[in-house]
Amino acid sequence: MRIDSISLVNFRNYESLDLEFHPGTNLFYGDNAQGKTNILEAVYLCGTTRSHRLSRDRDMIRFGQEEAHLRMIMERRDISTRIDMHLKKNKAKGIAVNAVPLKRAGELIGMGNFIFFSPEDLSIIKSGPERRRRFLDMELCQLDRVYVSSLAGYSRALAQRNRLLHDLSFRPDPDTLATLDVWDSQLANYGKKVIGSRREFAEKLSGIISPIHEKLSGGRETLKVGYEANVSGEEFERELALSRDRDLKTQTTGVGPHRDDLSFEVQSKQAGDSEWIDIRRYGSQGQQRTAALSVKLAEIELVKELTGDSPVLLLDDVLSELDSNRQKDLLESIRDIQTLITCTGVQEFERYHFRIDRLFHVEQGHVN
Repeated sequence: MRIDSISLVNFRNYESLDLEFHPGTNLFYGDNAQGKTNILEAVYLCGTTRSHRLSRDRDMIRFGQEEAHLRMIMERRDISTRIDMHLKKNKAKGIAVNAVPLKRAGELIGMGNFIFFSPEDLSIIKSGPERRRRFLDMELCQLDRVYVSSLAGYSRALAQRNRLLHDLSFRPDPDTLATLDVWDSQLANYGKKVIGSRREFAEKLSGIISPIHEKLSGGRETLKVGYEANVSGEEFERELALSRDRDLKTQTTGVGPHRDDLSFEVQSKQAGDSEWIDIRRYGSQGQQRTAALSVKLAEIELVKELTGDSPVLLLDDVLSELDSNRQKDLLESIRDIQTLITCTGVQEFERYHFRIDRLFHVEQGHVN
């Protein structure tokens, strides 16, 4: 798939912007805080309904304005699709596909696949579990519409259960307490589906990432990814019942996939060294960054495998955070997919004779 063009009106620092992209490498360069990342954010927003920054709609509207409009044209398997998005300060966003309004924003998910890679992603290994759960959810939501529905249902049931726990701590009532059974049942029903999808995704990712990481580490290490479920799908409802008294005291749900994590373990390829090391806790910064890069490159291959198509890659000033070897490895791995890259200069690309198909200079909300 590829993105042909995007048009922005009152989005972030852009009063008006119209861009056409090349199917290959599109490079946006300029000083910091000029609006480069905003372009990548707009593309990701149009493709996934959400900002990689987790920004609210109102925060993406240009200062002093009430609304923002985005239009993106993308092509997949020779079929062109127009996505229109209308952001409002005090209302839910409006989305239309080929001029047909969507009833729910989630209907847009899965029409395209986008991989966002920012300097913050290099810390996914050493960050807390919440960051890794977000990675799971963002990738799975693009690949599996059923997962979108399951996750949304789980989130709603979890919010309702936590609200009920909070209310019961102030106003204990037997009839209200009995309704916890209903929410436990719903939470377990949706949670089983979430757990199953995450486990399958982690297994596939681990199979793809191992040879990638071995290459990036110069043949010195192999990497495996594991899914650390807080509770099994089969035991979830039972564990909810067992933790009810504790949950009533803490006013929050203590078990469930909202407490899941991913593990990252490396094994040295040196003779006689068979121990697996948890690099979240014991890995060097170099090991953690190499593993993070492996994750992103494995994402690309996983999307290709599951969809039969290439994703659009959005690289936000990542090269400046990588050493020369990892820069070279990354650039060699993205030659065959459409890529939008932001940077402050073009020296790294010239150094490796990397082909730039379209060059954009960004300065104070203007692109040339």
